[in-house]
Amino acid sequence: MRLRRSWRATLCVLVAAATMTGCGGEPPRPGNTLASADAGKLTIGIRFDQPGMGLKTLNKTYEGFDIDVARYIAAELGVEPEDITWVETRPANRENFITGGAVDFVVGAYTIDEERKRQVAFAGPYLPYGQDLLVRRTDNSITGPQSLNGKRLCTVSESTSAQYVKDTFAHDTKLVQYKQYSDCVSSLLANLVDAITTGNALLSGYAGQHPELLKVVDKPFTQRAYGIGLRKDDAASRSKINEALRKMIASGAWRASLQANLGPSGYTIPAPPAING
Repeated sequence: MRLRRSWRATLCVLVAAATMTGCGGEPPRPGNTLASADAGKLTIGIRFDQPGMGLKTLNKTYEGFDIDVARYIAAELGVEPEDITWVETRPANRENFITGGAVDFVVGAYTIDEERKRQVAFAGPYLPYGQDLLVRRTDNSITGPQSLNGKRLCTVSESTSAQYVKDTFAHDTKLVQYKQYSDCVSSLLANLVDAITTGNALLSGYAGQHPELLKVVDKPFTQRAYGIGLRKDDAASRSKINEALRKMIASGAWRASLQANLGPSGYTIPAPPAING
């Protein structure tokens, strides 16, 4: 009898835990971003490893253009900086974090594309970009994607950037993948890969970290844009975030943030994007 009562008690604990956390191990969150903001809190997904865009420093502070964008939106929604919880999101988990409610929205160099739009909605775009290459400063042999045959090209898991280069420009490119771009940068500096490919804004951030050792080729070969990912059925929040982005651009804060975070690397600030919706 005692064993049966003990087993039932254990089962109740497990069921309660599952109810509180959900299958993904994250506590359930309100059904939309505005509900979270009305409660005075926001949980925002960002990247932790992208200098100039989204970086968690050794002092456990957060800096970069994406961070500035996220804070501006939060302020427009009435949420103070100290009431933001930052969560690291990666290409492999962004959609699950959004649809599962682990974050209210994602501002993390999140490219808008049709496949992702089947799972989540995008506010913005908030930054146009072109795919480019980061190489060692002393390497003049790589002048664009066509010159990558026989070279080792690095990108992160779940990204299609390097495969696009191989399929479109240089079939003999040797692809190398890591979990994060900072690993690609370490390998580039150690001569284990020859180039890194992703958006030129991200690459400029890494070049700014190592200006004497790395450079962006600065010949972008795509035209795409980053957006803010949120739940697909959350139209009201998308509209409010778009309002905040328009205000950030009109006030000059958008350009000032880009200049402060990426300008020192030589990054050319693009024209502000047209906000959709």
